[in-house]
Amino acid sequence: MIRASVSAPTNQAEELRARFIELAPEGFEEVERAGGVELAAYGPAAESVLAAFPEAAVSEVGDDWPDRWREFHHSVRIGPLWVGPPWETPPTDAVSVVIDPGRAFGTGAHPTTRLSLELLFEQSRGSMVDLGCGSGVIAIAAARLGFSPVLALDIDEVAVEVTNSNAAANGAQLTARQADALVDELPEAGLVVANIALEAVGAIGRRLTAGSVITAGYLAVDVLELSGFTHVERRELDGWAADLFER
Repeated sequence: MIRASVSAPTNQAEELRARFIELAPEGFEEVERAGGVELAAYGPAAESVLAAFPEAAVSEVGDDWPDRWREFHHSVRIGPLWVGPPWETPPTDAVSVVIDPGRAFGTGAHPTTRLSLELLFEQSRGSMVDLGCGSGVIAIAAARLGFSPVLALDIDEVAVEVTNSNAAANGAQLTARQADALVDELPEAGLVVANIALEAVGAIGRRLTAGSVITAGYLAVDVLELSGFTHVERRELDGWAADLFER
């Protein structure tokens, strides 16, 4: 396996992040450097980065990668929620969501996930749909917080499989199924969370019938308008943003 990395000064970091979202949608590593950041992708995503940035630094990932890989995945505390990998022990005073960072994107540590979860636990409990569920972290957190029924949708069959596995491990009651939110019929729900690409959020927004919508997956410099909804709140973290809309 190879690692391909690109560095940029702080004033160009958001532009580079936006490019990496396209090249490595399953996730990428971000390391702070003096005066800027280094973004890195692994495996097939690294090949995409190298094709787009021929000057990218390339290195071979050693045989100890399965152990070193754990160094990049740590738990986070978001209000009453604790989200972390299975090799860490959750605190006794938190609602725990244990996510095995495997084949689907989403561990809870990414700023867009954290912002989505911050807004999520402040909403009234009721029915909830997670569009683009990835590893299922948001849907599982919703179920653990008392939302019901919870439906997790993703166009990727692997994401649905991983969400079901993680839900079972957490004892979370939800339904996960494969669907293309851009074309398939979307169910009614009190709350929809869409932590996906900006263009997809805008397109899906016109098809939603929910009372409230939490959107994320884009940079703080991006401006989002959702047809039929009023913007209520925006939160930002590390150059990323999440928004709350109400019908």
